[in-house]
Amino acid sequence: MLRPYHGIPIVECGEPLVAIPDRFARVDPPPYLSLGADYAGRSPFMLRSGVIPALITAEDYLIEHYPHYRLQIFDAYRPLSVQKFMVDYTFQQLAQQRGWQVAHISPQQQQELTRLVNTFWANPSYDPQTPPPHSTGSAVDLTLITHEGLPVNMGSPIDEASQRSFPDYFQHSDPEAHQNRQILYEVMTCAGWTRHPQEWWHFSLGDQMWAWLKGREARYGRVAD
Repeated sequence: MLRPYHGIPIVECGEPLVAIPDRFARVDPPPYLSLGADYAGRSPFMLRSGVIPALITAEDYLIEHYPHYRLQIFDAYRPLSVQKFMVDYTFQQLAQQRGWQVAHISPQQQQELTRLVNTFWANPSYDPQTPPPHSTGSAVDLTLITHEGLPVNMGSPIDEASQRSFPDYFQHSDPEAHQNRQILYEVMTCAGWTRHPQEWWHFSLGDQMWAWLKGREARYGRVAD
């Protein structure tokens, strides 16, 4: 499935993947590893070297303006094999929630699930012109925690395949969750990141989605698995 940003040209800058600094809290153990995804020895807590300073800037801004909060990294770099694993896993989970057996669903049910999965998961494409954002090493999923390491009310969990994941979903029904999402948006965008239009937790810098939203040229393509 092609996205609006797939028409943005990529001028690969060649920056390496590097580890996200230890100063950042992270979900441990890594969520997709816990489900059985195979990273082939690589860590999900890696990003291109050029975006690490912007992540540090975001947390420094958070500490200065909202000292009771910290960033917590959920997931960053993702090989295509992990992207495919999670697309298939999400499809199966959504079918199970509806009481459907994947091997026996109708074409209409297949279409419904595929449309929902595609709302939140990029296609694990090997085409160099259409890389999934996380496979470029320039996208990160993250949330807020308290200074004591406790979870903050964000309204819905990361990766929930429903409209509750849309950034402004709780604007009128849960002011606290909406405010926390706005804080996360503020600190990340002040550091140059852009937010996925349909996911409160997903931010990128330098990939096609970022370039599309910023009116710029993309500088990060897929990192070779």
